[in-house]
Amino acid sequence: MLGKVIKNPRFWLGIALAICLLLCALGPLKALFDYSFLVKQLETRGNLAVCLFVGVFALATVVGIPGVLFPVVAGAVFGLFWGTFWSVVGATLGAVGAFWVSRYLLRDWAERRFADRGVLHRLNQAITGNAFAFVVAIRFAPISPFTVVNFLFGLTPINWIPYSTGTFIGIIPGTVAYTWVGVTGNQVLQTGDRVPFILALSFLSVLSLLPILARKKGFSSAK
Repeated sequence: MLGKVIKNPRFWLGIALAICLLLCALGPLKALFDYSFLVKQLETRGNLAVCLFVGVFALATVVGIPGVLFPVVAGAVFGLFWGTFWSVVGATLGAVGAFWVSRYLLRDWAERRFADRGVLHRLNQAITGNAFAFVVAIRFAPISPFTVVNFLFGLTPINWIPYSTGTFIGIIPGTVAYTWVGVTGNQVLQTGDRVPFILALSFLSVLSLLPILARKKGFSSAK
């Protein structure tokens, strides 16, 4: 019995994920949540900065580490356009990786984790229509639990192509908002001008509230 467990790749993947999460909480990976450290590291990497950023962002997303800080850092280092683009690429690659992990490596664990809540059942029902449009809608809200949704979609029968393309397109507005916060936050540090920063925060707030307002409007119409 023990031999079977040891030979199972899911066992070792679970160990690796646990170690990674422990390092994030107590060890050197705490730097992933350190804005100043991340900005400094990218600024000193020259041409390798993009590869480093995309790779770390994708890996962090695969193991379920919240990546809200990454587009903010990207805005400060790469600017609004390229910061948004590289953030979307990194987040999408990570989302696809988490999708495959959930579907083929940690399916049993993920099903036990989420099945009791009925979330998986509702998700399976929702994707029976236009799967691509549903993924875009889910990804649009920047406050949606991005890492949890990645694993949940892996448990559904959705094809990886509409999932990945829907993710790429759906996260663009929220990524723009967070990247803009990074750009304008850097401007505050350099020039002291807070107006663009306040506008960026306002845009992010409005974007976060849109899904809630839409649900309320739909509920009111149904009544």
